Amino acid sequence: MGHLVPFTRLATALCSGHGCDVSVVTALPTVSSAEARHLAALFAAFPAVRRLELDLASFDESEFAGADPFYVRYEAIRRSASLITPLLAGGASAASALVADIALASVVIPVTKELRLPCYVFFTASATMFSFLAYLPTYLDANASGGHAIGDVDVPGVCRVPMSSVPQALHDRDDIFTRQFIANGRSLANADGLLVNAFDALEPEAVAALRQGTVVAGLPPVFAVGPLSPTSFPAKDSGSYFPWLDAQPARSVVYVSFGSRKALPRDQLSELAAGLEASGHRFLWVVKGAVVDRDDASEITELLGEGFFQRIHGRGLVTMAWVRQEEVLNHPAVGLFISHCGWNSVTEAAASGVPVLAWPRFADQRVNAGVVARAGLGAWAERWSWEGEDGVVSAEDVAGKVKSVMADEAVRKTAASVREASARAVAAGGTSYRSLSELVRRCRNGLVTKET
Repeated sequence: MGHLVPFTRLATALCSGHGCDVSVVTALPTVSSAEARHLAALFAAFPAVRRLELDLASFDESEFAGADPFYVRYEAIRRSASLITPLLAGGASAASALVADIALASVVIPVTKELRLPCYVFFTASATMFSFLAYLPTYLDANASGGHAIGDVDVPGVCRVPMSSVPQALHDRDDIFTRQFIANGRSLANADGLLVNAFDALEPEAVAALRQGTVVAGLPPVFAVGPLSPTSFPAKDSGSYFPWLDAQPARSVVYVSFGSRKALPRDQLSELAAGLEASGHRFLWVVKGAVVDRDDASEITELLGEGFFQRIHGRGLVTMAWVRQEEVLNHPAVGLFISHCGWNSVTEAAASGVPVLAWPRFADQRVNAGVVARAGLGAWAERWSWEGEDGVVSAEDVAGKVKSVMADEAVRKTAASVREASARAVAAGGTSYRSLSELVRRCRNGLVTKET
């Protein structure tokens, strides 16, 4: 969902806001129920967006037994890349440009070169993390004699990414994700342009360094087009949490969500529950019990206990259902967002002006938490553990940090200024609006940065 959501937002922005004829290639079968529901809602609400179905080639997943199921899905799509050719060259509906997900860059760019079709690569996370990805092959080549370990990485013109913030999988050069990540990073110079769901005011150093060639020389044009606006789908239900939110005072609710990709361990769930209870603040908490939602058979009372729900009655609301997060963050009752710092969550918090208490768990999330802290959008307790590290964040620590950030007027004011900067970026004439307009102009003119 971290990749799919910004792609659908980009598709609807190009279609509705810039007059483009847009098709979305969807890989079948889908990997999660949330993905299937989101795609169905997109095509129902925006009939002008055409659906092109890519039936994946047979793939022996036993080769990657025990690997993250989402990374295995990337590999399945990568191995089916050649099957996209007839979808792109379909007669009257032939594409004039392709926007490819970063996870597929190294295998899709050669396909588009054969078709003489402009190919733009979309990085759905932060410009800071994009800089890290673009620079990592250079770093690895320069440190080839040092073995397989990745240490601190000084990304030119951007920041130092300490070893502790490097995505866990990248410490294993044989990991399926690592092989994909490095191959995609090496392929960027062959694209016709690079899109990132970021805006200049939130990550000024990273956006500038990417555009100016400071990170790595030879990159094609970089288009910072974020934060992409949420796509409005008609709701099948009003969301049981909205009447509850409506009854709460302004900026009194702590919203808690760790995204669609990972579930907290049971012992950490218990400490978080106790910490929220001890904080004394109202809270809306979205709980996830399994990595893939189709495998999530846990009952919420089984995870947290009957006594907890009795004690928080009226003050807290806990759900395992999919939440319309951008609407929650825009609700006047919400005053703080405890977030894993997936990039969709960060951009939605920025656009809403809600302060973030960063609690990254894996992948790029510590890098994103650094963006949050440097921008003043919120606070990051850097010593809090993440996946694979020993230690559990105590209820006392959780309660103390929640109280501290909820009472911090300076953070609240800075978050409000980030919201204003976000709105200016996407408004007509703003930096992100102009960037997306320039992308559309290039697509209409068939501009190709590099020939085969």
